Amino acid sequence: MFSNRLGKVYKHRSKQARRTNVSCYRIYDHDLPEFPFCIELYEDKLYLAEYLRRHGMTDEEHDAWLGGCLKIITEITGIAPENIYIRQRKRMSHRGDDQYEKMDTKQEFFTVSEQGLKFLVNLTDYLDTGLFLDHRITRQQVRESSEGKNVLNLFCYTGSFSVYAAAGGAKTVTSVDLSKTYLNWAEDNMVINLLKDKEKYRFVHADVKQYLKTLQPDSFDLVIMDPPTFSNSKRMKDFLDIQRDHVELLNDVLSAVTPGGTVYFSTNFTKFILDEPAIKATSIKDITRNTTPFDFEGKLKRWCYKIIK
Repeated sequence: MFSNRLGKVYKHRSKQARRTNVSCYRIYDHDLPEFPFCIELYEDKLYLAEYLRRHGMTDEEHDAWLGGCLKIITEITGIAPENIYIRQRKRMSHRGDDQYEKMDTKQEFFTVSEQGLKFLVNLTDYLDTGLFLDHRITRQQVRESSEGKNVLNLFCYTGSFSVYAAAGGAKTVTSVDLSKTYLNWAEDNMVINLLKDKEKYRFVHADVKQYLKTLQPDSFDLVIMDPPTFSNSKRMKDFLDIQRDHVELLNDVLSAVTPGGTVYFSTNFTKFILDEPAIKATSIKDITRNTTPFDFEGKLKRWCYKIIK
């Protein structure tokens, strides 16, 4: 059953990837309840995440079952077992504090390409790999609209949006995150793309909620904000709940944006409801479908909005 399903989706997705010149994409995401995997291809390597569940197997039985699954994955994809990286994650993990959790200390970073740009990914040490594949199209939209603009990337994670903005000719790019680890990673991603101008490309270690209160009006032309669903990090003054806080966050962002400027806002909270009347914008467009890549069709668990001041 797993072999048939994986073979079918891999054949289909690999054709789409070749046609669109994409080398990092999701192959499988819990298509069959009995095989609760997320499988992503990063060029010549596979990231295999098994969602935790009550499977009723002993450790020995589970190891044998997983070994059988790996054999099928290798046969279908042609990826050697030593290039398959296995992780276990919670059933409904959202991008939140768990993405900052250190899982290992192998420090194995690989360089992959996307749209002619380079990114460092890590398939061993963290719950997430460093490159959110579901925002591939959103990143390109940012690149196409960044020329000559002052760009702000909030909750920047490993800075992939910052790289795209800089590659699109942004006048300045400011990347903000609470994690020094991810800010350093973001800076490394800029450097490997030969984007090294410290005057143009700034990295700010800050709690975004507090940082927004310090910004001058009309400071930025384009903002990207992809916050966690929930965060109560000890480094924060207050906890973040995106449903509760999104109006305040967006209005603080909009006050720092030039008239006619753009905010790309995304959230992974599946039950999210945008309080549109409370947001001080001239235009709010749901671009979730427009920014859904081929490998996430019917499986996307995020919202994305383009907001104009």
